[in-house]
Amino acid sequence: MLRPLSKDFYNQPTLDLAKALLGCQLIKETPEGSASGIIVETEGYMGPDDQAAHSFGNRRTKRTEIMFGEPGITYTYSMHTHCLVNVVSGAIGRPEAVLIRAVEPVTGQELMAERRPKAKNQFQWTNGPGKLTKALGITMSDYGHPLNKAPLQIAEGQQIDDTQIVTGPRIGIHNSGEAVHYPWRFYVKGSKFISK
Repeated sequence: MLRPLSKDFYNQPTLDLAKALLGCQLIKETPEGSASGIIVETEGYMGPDDQAAHSFGNRRTKRTEIMFGEPGITYTYSMHTHCLVNVVSGAIGRPEAVLIRAVEPVTGQELMAERRPKAKNQFQWTNGPGKLTKALGITMSDYGHPLNKAPLQIAEGQQIDDTQIVTGPRIGIHNSGEAVHYPWRFYVKGSKFISK
């Protein structure tokens, strides 16, 4: 069985964590079975100073409350009809997060195919933040769950060297001023599973 990342792993600056999560394995256990994928794309959200973050200006709502707590906790939210999954980061009281944008399927591919019947191929099962949650069975009910425990956890995966990490601006954050240009998206060079 894969070993979940320790709570201490999450005690690092948000942008460092966004890079460190690349290569780690995101695992979700459901009554239908377990599915997992290697994280190949992330985005950092720097909280109070980041116009693209839900917690910009220390905005504290029922939705963002979890971000003010300890790192290593699940922050899920709905966008349109999709559930998106984030890792709470930053110190307590500093509401930051890392969005998991894409994973490369490792286990539970049959489940993923059933959950993503309209996907043209396996690359499209999990190549986006709303796609991967559907494929893995991650839902809004995972909000507030510690990521070092089942049924939703992040475990050690494969080592990704700094030379394999590509950095660029985040995706889909129009109307967020200069934050649109911040190079806080990170992905594994050459991965066929990153979002477009």
